[in-house]
Amino acid sequence: MTYYLYHIPGKKVGVTTNLEERVHKQQGYYPGEYEIIEQSDDIEFISEGERIMQKCYGYRVDDVLYSELMINKNKDLNMNINVTEQTTTFPYPVNKLKGHLVDNIGMNWNTEFGSVQLTHASIAWIMENVKESMYNKTRSYVYNKAFARWFDNNDPYRSKTLTGALAPTTSVRQNGINIEKTHFDLIREWASKRGLYTKGDPKTQALKLVEEVGETCKAILKNDYAEIEDGIGDCVVVLTNLAHLCNTDIEHCIELAYNEIKDRKGKMSNGTFKKD
Repeated sequence: MTYYLYHIPGKKVGVTTNLEERVHKQQGYYPGEYEIIEQSDDIEFISEGERIMQKCYGYRVDDVLYSELMINKNKDLNMNINVTEQTTTFPYPVNKLKGHLVDNIGMNWNTEFGSVQLTHASIAWIMENVKESMYNKTRSYVYNKAFARWFDNNDPYRSKTLTGALAPTTSVRQNGINIEKTHFDLIREWASKRGLYTKGDPKTQALKLVEEVGETCKAILKNDYAEIEDGIGDCVVVLTNLAHLCNTDIEHCIELAYNEIKDRKGKMSNGTFKKD
């Protein structure tokens, strides 16, 4: 099946498998009034691309990835939660909860303190804060106020590259020899353990890089130095993985770039170095 990532200028970025039905008939836009940004049979690639392009064009970013909507389209989101003034109780024990939450991504409900929704990020918060019911060990719960406040103070739809992978450079002992590992080594180990190199591809990482650069630019405009550092670090992580997926390594790419510029002559103009 082919998925189309389309853009209606000034209106929206969306995804469909049927341009005629979705864009022409339902939305009333015809060839020449919209553009096809990308098309692919890889739903995950197109879904990530949709969110990135929505951010780039300044449109509202969809709460749930297109791929997740399609997974849930023919599935009943019928997890029978019990919402009281203080808590949301799930009908599963803590050790079996996460799988059921993931199965119901996109589900939302109202609490006394605001609306909440199941996303990958909010599920991570739930699993860190969930408690076993004192009355029934086959049930678990979270406090609504804390959950709603987390939504107020975080982006529940952003899946950040883990800067925690950037642990200090470390020394490991192999075959009786101390081997120094760089941050790049640690990033590659982190990515390899999570299957990024076996299941990922350069296209997806390239789109991820655009997203992280956009986040860094926003932080610069806001003079948010903590987020600037975080954004730059995230870009380095993505570039490290992108290089690996392209059968090279980031160190070699940096060396090539430095050798290219080290003897370059030029001058500063409008805040940018321009070569002669």
